[in-house]
Amino acid sequence: MLAPEQIDRKRRRGQVNEEKPEPHRRRRREHRPDGEPAEGQLFDGLVMALRFYSRLPTGERPHLRPDLNRIATSVPFASLIIGAAPAIVLLAAALLGLPRLFAAGLAVGVAVITAGAMAEDALADAADGLFGGTIRERRLEIMKDSRHGTYGVAALCVFLILRVAALSSMVAVEPLSAAAIWLGAMVMARSGALWLTVALPAARTDGASATAGRVAPHAFALGAVLALILGLVLTAPGVGLPGFICAVATMAAVAYGWTGLCKRLVGGQTGDLIGALQALLEIAALTGFLVVA
Repeated sequence: MLAPEQIDRKRRRGQVNEEKPEPHRRRRREHRPDGEPAEGQLFDGLVMALRFYSRLPTGERPHLRPDLNRIATSVPFASLIIGAAPAIVLLAAALLGLPRLFAAGLAVGVAVITAGAMAEDALADAADGLFGGTIRERRLEIMKDSRHGTYGVAALCVFLILRVAALSSMVAVEPLSAAAIWLGAMVMARSGALWLTVALPAARTDGASATAGRVAPHAFALGAVLALILGLVLTAPGVGLPGFICAVATMAAVAYGWTGLCKRLVGGQTGDLIGALQALLEIAALTGFLVVA
């Protein structure tokens, strides 16, 4: 056996091979900076989207701060989950022979509960702020107030009435198609509302929108494409390609007009304005479907 000093001399002359560790035979798992496996990112995004947009149970995983850019591509799939129960209730109530207005109202009620009335509350706050204030600062202040005024209550009532009226009209023709069309409208509306974060900066430094951040154009584009594909699959059997195109065009027009209004009145976007756009886009989609149906 060589003495340590002999081994050192031979190593310097290259006569002793260095012992190399064997490569690990198991597949190495990539990790994110926070130490979590990379393959969990998609699931994490879905869970984050469900927690942000609904009151559905999502397990005991730690709650992370909402990041709209991170969840943008998961929103279409989260919307499918969030909208499934209301759509099923609409279909079941219609098949049970309940009056169509009652069936539509019941389904809308389930939708409000499932989503935690986020879009409804946002629409009411946005209507109060945008139309109840006369200057930018006052409008933002009103929107931040949790109480609803005349504009907000009126906007909320009109939104619910239009929802129920549209669904009851479609249920009268074909319940299954009506449920699928509504689900498609909800999927496209929730993803489409994120456009406001791409087009406009946050109007204030605090609040949900400022905390959750903006959506990068490429993330929005990917999420929007996924939402459009799901929307086409769900709605085309009932209204055909012309109905789908009409709905998408109506949604685009509403999004363009709302973006311009928000820019002019408050110079940016807030969480309430994003949620309000979601509500408006759902009505826009249903309008487009009804025009062709």
